Amino acid sequence: MNRLVRPAQALLLMPILGTPLAVRADEANSTRAAVVAAQAASEPAAAPDAEKNDVSMPTVTVRARRLDQARNALSPDVGSSVYRISQADIEAMPKGADTPLNQVLLQAPGVADDSFGQLHVRGEHANLQYRLDGIVIPEAISGFGQSFDTRIVDRVNLVTGALPAQYGYRTSGVVDIRTQSGDTGNGGTIDVYGGSHQTLQTSADVFGSSGPLSYYFAGTLGENNLGIEAPTSDGSPLHDHTRQGNAFGYLSYLLNPLTRVAVMFGTAANQFEIPNTPGLPGVYTLNGTSSFNSADLNETQSELTNFAAIALQGTNGAALDYQVAFFTRYTRTQFNPDPAGDLIFNGVASNDFHSNQAQGIQADATYRLNDKHTLRAGIMLQEEHAVFDNSVAVFPADASGNPLSDVPFTIDDSSSKTGYLYSLYAQDEWKIADKVTVNYGLRFDRMDEYVQAGQVSPRIGIVYRPTNATTIHAGYARYFTPPPFELVSNETVGLFNGTTNQSPTQQNDPVKPERSHYFDIGVSQRVTSDLTLGLDAYYKRSTDLLDEGQFGTALIFSPFNYATGRQYGLEFTASYKHENASAYLNVAYSRAQGKDIDSAQINFTPGELAYIANSWVYLDHDQRVTASFGGSYALGRTTLSADAIVGSGLRSGFANTDRMPWYMQMDFSVIEHLNEPYVGKVDARLTLVNAFGRVYELRDGSGIGVGAPQYGPQRAIYAGITKHF
Repeated sequence: MNRLVRPAQALLLMPILGTPLAVRADEANSTRAAVVAAQAASEPAAAPDAEKNDVSMPTVTVRARRLDQARNALSPDVGSSVYRISQADIEAMPKGADTPLNQVLLQAPGVADDSFGQLHVRGEHANLQYRLDGIVIPEAISGFGQSFDTRIVDRVNLVTGALPAQYGYRTSGVVDIRTQSGDTGNGGTIDVYGGSHQTLQTSADVFGSSGPLSYYFAGTLGENNLGIEAPTSDGSPLHDHTRQGNAFGYLSYLLNPLTRVAVMFGTAANQFEIPNTPGLPGVYTLNGTSSFNSADLNETQSELTNFAAIALQGTNGAALDYQVAFFTRYTRTQFNPDPAGDLIFNGVASNDFHSNQAQGIQADATYRLNDKHTLRAGIMLQEEHAVFDNSVAVFPADASGNPLSDVPFTIDDSSSKTGYLYSLYAQDEWKIADKVTVNYGLRFDRMDEYVQAGQVSPRIGIVYRPTNATTIHAGYARYFTPPPFELVSNETVGLFNGTTNQSPTQQNDPVKPERSHYFDIGVSQRVTSDLTLGLDAYYKRSTDLLDEGQFGTALIFSPFNYATGRQYGLEFTASYKHENASAYLNVAYSRAQGKDIDSAQINFTPGELAYIANSWVYLDHDQRVTASFGGSYALGRTTLSADAIVGSGLRSGFANTDRMPWYMQMDFSVIEHLNEPYVGKVDARLTLVNAFGRVYELRDGSGIGVGAPQYGPQRAIYAGITKHF
């Protein structure tokens, strides 16, 4: 890479699964790296794996990569922690490109696993922001499936810590995905993958370019009998079939050597059966009977997410880079109850439909004032329209909740709301000296949704490199986090009074935005050319801490606030790379607590509210120790790889006063790379999931906002073949 483009100074780059060790981001050509600190620079940022402008490369490709470098310059990360995962690193994972995106991110430091595909970064419930090629894609309604297929990823960065002023909206982590494109040549793949739990999945992609036009298209269709974590220790749960499909498209057209238009679009359509627990006793009587076999319950959930964006992106070739994008996203979730079974077991059968349409405009610009100062500024405007259409069958009940009749009746609970978000930021990346870089700025956020609020947020990040082998960073960020609009509903207090769905509490204050102070400091040391170590510490203090829980029978999350919150932790990272062997280790210690629930109180019992009002309680997703490790070894055409996750257990019990046991899952794979006459380039993969067969429980159905038990996957075997064209 041409270092004159941007000599980015990184605290730590962790090689994983066979990638070369480096200490400078511009030297990492194909590296998955944990950058536990900040990249500082006074010149435009280059793509981490951009190549030198070789005269043998097609002119169009050179121009496209020049624009890629300009686009990357719009997104600084001084003062932040960055974990980088490339397409090559994903291919070397035990499941390869068939690894769901949430499982890819589990190999990053401080990311804890949870049921329903959830991730918790540094003690946050969710609060993740997804960006495709620098464009914010509003989050989908929480469900079981993933909105983005791992196959589309060229590189994904998980950015955490004290973020620069450019990043707002969702701040526990920024999942910054650089999508694949057709700029590097023409080709494609066909993949067939299957095995345990009657898993069968087919995928394909095609990419290429023609003159100024480049394109990339990908699609996946699959089904299996383990769509959601099992509610029992049985490794083959009842009624757990899923059908899932993803599609993605990217088109880019060069208007001239310094300007291009890009269009991207995608969809994720998923159908899930809700797994059953056999042997449950009936609780209520429906039309004279309380007999129902819980193994025969037929609850289902369907999820759909569509998104699209069009961007004008360019550079003047010298001081100015810019991107202006329009984005839109539609998401909906439909929970279908078992009309008879849910009434007998729960006294409620709720048919819930939630949808959200979001669209907006985002503009970012970088101006290199001189060798010392790089200025950045931008805006984002977003409109959302949420629809809640619920039809709830219930029994009449007395004040104590005892049914007065065995004949149900239906209550319609429907509403809609339009909301707006406004954001503006400006910052300066100042290279004070050769070894010191400071990025400081201000961000303004305003929301007009169920509540109206706003905040001006200062940000500052500092990077100091006393030697070529040592990097120290520190950062502070003031955050303003709106609640997830697509999940907030203005349920009428008292609507279900006198029924078996009556709320235990009649108070329902509106969910408010979270405001917080975030501090981060870390150091990285390259011990030898093969070994790099890093240590990072963080502390966050919040007002109106946002959390989410699954309340009621529908498996849809609802947000609420703690009046105050605190999160702190320590992360250690180590990486080793020598010739054809590599290994990595991430260990994180975390604490996440809240006090006094001050919104959406209708979801809690008076006893819970009274206890939490006067006590610091652990958040349900708090996990004291989280670790990930793995590595690879290449022997000729054969690659052996492994990765693992370890956790000390999420919270459980009354007001999260207890916790689940320790757990570990380790996966192995053997990958054979073939290139034979008449066959061409083929990769064959054999994967063993949870190789040691440990049966572990992520949730036991207790804790704040936890609705049902969930077990981790048991031992399973999968095989796949990928044909390259």
